[in-house]
Parts: sequence; C-alpha cells; structure tokens
Amino acid sequence: MERNLHNRTLALAALFQCIGEVDRLAQSGRSDPAIFATMVGSVLKLEAPSLESVYGGVEALRPGLELLRRQLGAGSQPRDMELMRYAVAVLYLERRLDTNPEITQQLGRGIDAAQRQSEYFEPTHENVIAALASLYRETISRLGPRIIVRGDQHHLANESTASRVRVLLLAAIRAAVLWRQAGGGRLRLLFGRRALVGEAERLLA
Repeated sequence: MERNLHNRTLALAALFQCIGEVDRLAQSGRSDPAIFATMVGSVLKLEAPSLESVYGGVEALRPGLELLRRQLGAGSQPRDMELMRYAVAVLYLERRLDTNPEITQQLGRGIDAAQRQSEYFEPTHENVIAALASLYRETISRLGPRIIVRGDQHHLANESTASRVRVLLLAAIRAAVLWRQAGGGRLRLLFGRRALVGEAERLLA
C-alpha cells in the first residue's frame, strides 16, 4: 500500500465509520445494515489490491469521511468527545497489537477460519458475527486496556448487540492497521489534521 494522504484519509475515515456505528449501537441498539456489512467485509478481506477495494469503493466510506471532517475540522460544530476517546483507544490498541506477534498470529488464524465460515454463510450471518466477536475477546481484549463502550445498558446487555459492537471494534483495529501502513501515526493525527480534512472534503465532493 502506498504511504500517501489519500490512503491515510480513507483509513482514518474507515476507523471513524466503525466507531460511529459502535456509538449508534450503544445508544440505540441499532446499526446501519449497509455500513455494518461493509465493516465486517473489511475484516474478512485481508488481501486486496488497494485500500478502496477493502471497503468496496470510496462511496462506501462516505459516512466515515463526513464524520472525520466533523471531528477533525475547525468549524463551530462541537466534536463528539466520546468518539475521539474510542478513536484514540483503538489506535493505542493497534500499536500494542503490532508489538505482540503471538496475538497477531492468533488473530490471523481466527480471521482465516471466519473467512472459510463466510463461504457457507453471508458475512453478516450470526454464526460469523459470533465467531469474530469471540475472536475479539480472545485477542484484542487481552492486550488491554479494554475499550469501555458507554451507552444504554439495556442495549449493551443484549448479547447480539454486544457481539456486533465487538466486531465493529475489530474492524476499527483493521482500519488502524491500514492507517499505520499508509504512513499514519500520532504526529500525523496531531499536526496533519488540516490536510486530512482537506482530502476528506475533496473525496466527498
């Protein structure tokens, strides 16, 4: 993958799209079916010719690009600090994953198994979702610290909702890996916001 602004922007948009759906699920118990399917597909598609193809094209990341622009832009609209907390936590966990070959290998084996399972079911079938959610618990959750998702406890206590949240967080980790591979990092996020927002606006146009 090329280390350039275009790919960094798309990867960060994908991360925001994931955590946006995490927050939606936590608050309402519902998620956008198309967005959820896109993010699950990104976890299962480890070999792809381009970053766009991981997500099925730039248009599939439009909600994430809009969220990136809103969160990182300099406008008067207030930023959602809960989403920023999730984003920072995901980026931190991805860095820890990158230094833990044992869990990285376990994660790869689990995704391979889920890929084979998805050949018999739809990628968003409850069996595939349950397998990916279990994989998240067995790998990413072990890295620590765990991401604390805040929302309506009635929804979060529902096992189906909790599983979808874990799968979206796994997809967010996938996006964070792509962000790093495209040249992203803490300094890029701190001092390169204007460029990221500008590229997001170009892609949205």
